[in-house]
Amino acid sequence: MEPMMAAENAGRWNWMRSELDALEAAGRLRKLEPAAWLEHGWIERNGKRLLHLASNHYLGFEPWLDDDGWAGLAAECRRLGEPAVRIGSGASRLITGHDPQHDALERELAAFKDTEAALVFSSGYMTNAGVIPALVGRKDVVFSDRLNHASITDGIVLSRAQHIRYPHRDMDRLEKALKQWRTGEAGVPSRQGRLLIVTDAVFSMDGTVAPLADLVTLKERYGAMLMVDEAHSGGVYGPGGRGLCHALGLHAKVDIIMGTFGKAFGAVGAYIAAEDIVVRYLINRARTLIYNTGLPPLVAAFIRQRLRDVRAADSARAELMRKAALFRARLQAGGLDTGPGDSHIVPVMCGTDQRAVALSAALAEAGVAGVAIRPPTVPEGTARIRFAPTPAHRDADLLQAADAVVRLAAEARP
Repeated sequence: MEPMMAAENAGRWNWMRSELDALEAAGRLRKLEPAAWLEHGWIERNGKRLLHLASNHYLGFEPWLDDDGWAGLAAECRRLGEPAVRIGSGASRLITGHDPQHDALERELAAFKDTEAALVFSSGYMTNAGVIPALVGRKDVVFSDRLNHASITDGIVLSRAQHIRYPHRDMDRLEKALKQWRTGEAGVPSRQGRLLIVTDAVFSMDGTVAPLADLVTLKERYGAMLMVDEAHSGGVYGPGGRGLCHALGLHAKVDIIMGTFGKAFGAVGAYIAAEDIVVRYLINRARTLIYNTGLPPLVAAFIRQRLRDVRAADSARAELMRKAALFRARLQAGGLDTGPGDSHIVPVMCGTDQRAVALSAALAEAGVAGVAIRPPTVPEGTARIRFAPTPAHRDADLLQAADAVVRLAAEARP
């Protein structure tokens, strides 16, 4: 390589180095660290055994398949006409990637969610990034809770619709925005276009719950569509784990329900449950379905088995809530701020990024995996450690971990 070219190449990525250095100085540099999962809610990371309180594996199902599990998947695939378990779908589902396992899973999901139809996507992110731009466009508007997941925000950006963010769970502000859009400042109709309200059911970094009944009232009052993301509530709430919409008896009044398999189901992928016409429309308009390789049939077959497990997991759901309450109470007794939520997600508020990072590192040294959550994932000044106990955790381990959090948080205070 010529000396001049080598010098140019050496400085080619200086802008990246500068940004990474700035992230590190601010306590926001992210790194990938391999973790091997163990039994009873433990992992091994960097050669150290840690109590795993950082996952979304809410029901604590076994995170691996044994020989019997693989044999069961193979038998199920043969029953639907294929010689064995197919790993890859081989194409977009609209070409040749729509496997019999996808078809069976969608029919079973529709029955599970008490809706006309369901549509499976490769991930929750791809679902929100494809469905929202299919529902709204340039002439439309989306009303979104300020603490909604990044995939919702990105879906809104991709839609090019106007994006109105209302303060977290603030129904008065949402109604004011809906009214202004529909009538204009002078009180006469002036704006047309579709209205979409979108919200998480359970907010993943706070553990708070959306006011779904009020959202249904507002969507009906102002003629909006309502989309609810059940990523962190599916499998956990409602009869058979059907979700928060079902738990509140509102599922028939929510236009589009999104759910994932990467949380309580312990797999990967996501789905939309809605009326048949909505699903048929999305098949023709959701780009992340049209142009994306289909979910591996192996995974679809596994999810079908796991769906049966989820429906039968009432005792695990009760244990999850009991253990989360046990863990939260111990933290609160130690004087820590766990936020206003009372769900299965338990944050410990730290404030600054540096304090959250320091506490996370100290916890790892003490044998507890608790990850620092920092902006832009959460608002500025609200960095935290996010904990998620599961039924797989033993009470004694949880209490010991909570005591470590209380002790180390006190040491981390300035």
